[in-house]
Amino acid sequence: MAEIMAEPFAFPLRLDAVALIVIDMQRDFAEPGGFGASLGNDVSRITRIVPDVKRLIEGFRAAGLPVIHTMECHRPDLSDLPPAKRNRGDPDLRIGDDGPMGRVLIAGEPGTAILPELAPIDGEIVIEKPGKGAFYATPLGDILKSRGIGQLVFAGVTTEVCVQTTMREANDRGYECLLIEEATESYFAEFKASAIAMIRAQGAIVGWTAHIDDILQGIDRA
Repeated sequence: MAEIMAEPFAFPLRLDAVALIVIDMQRDFAEPGGFGASLGNDVSRITRIVPDVKRLIEGFRAAGLPVIHTMECHRPDLSDLPPAKRNRGDPDLRIGDDGPMGRVLIAGEPGTAILPELAPIDGEIVIEKPGKGAFYATPLGDILKSRGIGQLVFAGVTTEVCVQTTMREANDRGYECLLIEEATESYFAEFKASAIAMIRAQGAIVGWTAHIDDILQGIDRA
């Protein structure tokens, strides 16, 4: 075990039971013309974390630790997309519509793909999720259980939606969760700050937060 400097107190990293989960680093959320931009968001906030997410992924790979990627997407027939999700807000493009990068958030379309710099390599698990949380309607829980994973390190977007939702799902299932602050982002700076505060409040009620250098150094020491 290696203790990682974290908030609100040190995180007890166990290399035999930890995996990295990279949440939804997809073109539709990070590139102009995608779903995120259609909602009026500044997608440059997402792309600026790519170098740190890449460092984190490469650190886990170099240590031989599992890396799991998630992609928010739906079936082409929209059978797993409830109207309450499709009709929410007032975007120029709705999920399933034809956009500059193909049908928005539909499995197999170009915009749904993970950013090339962060693309999975052979052997890494990719979870296609129809909801905000990565456990809902996916095999993630069974995969983690089969591999003896009890700790999850998180990166990805957005901090307050899909990342925090998955952390809360994991926390309820008994996982120890650690969020890397430089490797997550929101379209709204204040939302990221609030989500981080909520996650680590009350003695890590949802999980811990840490900086990327501390987790990578901790992995090297262990």
